[in-house]
Amino acid sequence: MLRLARENDGWGYRRIHGELRTLGWKVAASTVWEILKQDGVDPAPQRADRSWAKFLAAQAQGIIAVDVLHVNTVFLRRVFVLFFIEHGTRRVHIASVTRNVTAEWVTQQARNVLMSLDDARTAGIRYLIRDNAGYSTEGFDTVFTALGARVVPILPGAPRMNAIAERWVGSCRREATDRVLITGERHLRLVIDEYADHHNQHRPHRSLGQRCPDGVSTPEPHAAADQSHVIRRDRLGGLIHECAQVA
Repeated sequence: MLRLARENDGWGYRRIHGELRTLGWKVAASTVWEILKQDGVDPAPQRADRSWAKFLAAQAQGIIAVDVLHVNTVFLRRVFVLFFIEHGTRRVHIASVTRNVTAEWVTQQARNVLMSLDDARTAGIRYLIRDNAGYSTEGFDTVFTALGARVVPILPGAPRMNAIAERWVGSCRREATDRVLITGERHLRLVIDEYADHHNQHRPHRSLGQRCPDGVSTPEPHAAADQSHVIRRDRLGGLIHECAQVA
């Protein structure tokens, strides 16, 4: 009874009583109520977390966002990076790099990214968050609506509606692109791909319990001991350090 109450904060004693009956436990509803009360378990309306953060966390697994990061090269040319990021796992997908962002190019890159995902991931996309830039055309939206997803354009002057993507842009600038002299498209692609690998495979995230996106489902690392040995791996010429424990 207590386990069901802990794992299902919206269940009252009647709901728990019904679940116990389906499991073969025949107890009175009043007994369930008494046990929960004695253990200090509040009624369901007081236990349920109805906060906005909880709501977003529940929806996050089906949300993917798209945005464009621009970088100025040492030759004063602007290069653009199109990327997608999954809200649930914070995993980032670099679509491509270009000097000219067009509607046709963005639409094709969206198709390429979806083809690179497995069927389970594409089927789980329920919402796409995008801005209102000129490249976000009906053709681009159709790529996602064909999957059954709903396209959610952000409101003008409201970048926080796409906060997850904007946060990644800020992290990428602070930790990588603002600390490297970018010479051109090919160089930027190398830097962005390296940083994306670091983000997905190593960088801890508070929203993931200090796990990296690719490590959410992996077992916890072994507890460090006095004889533990830690090695360091450098990325981007030593701008980024990754530490790992060696048995």
